Amino acid sequence: MSSPLIKHVTDASFDADVIQSNVPVLVDFWATWCGPCRAIAPILDELAGTYEGRLQIAKVDVDSNPDTPARLGVRGIPTLVIYKGGQVVATKVGALPKAQMVELINQYV
Repeated sequence: MSSPLIKHVTDASFDADVIQSNVPVLVDFWATWCGPCRAIAPILDELAGTYEGRLQIAKVDVDSNPDTPARLGVRGIPTLVIYKGGQVVATKVGALPKAQMVELINQYV
């Protein structure tokens, strides 16, 4: 189970939870059957605590919420997208090691 600090976002809540957020948001597009997605989940849980109040980490299950990934052109998972001020500022496809995630996040918080 993921950290209570991670927001589970749906197609219906994406704009309110991500685009209109007052803090940068790292969105993890994932699926339950995706091994690399499961591999990075504990890292995201840890980072949610590390960056609490400065960064929101959100997860979008692409199987349950297909409209948002399709609209945003997400073609592979895991895909990590950072939004700041409602705009995409960074996108990484594939499982990143913790050090690379921290380096990415630190550019925007």
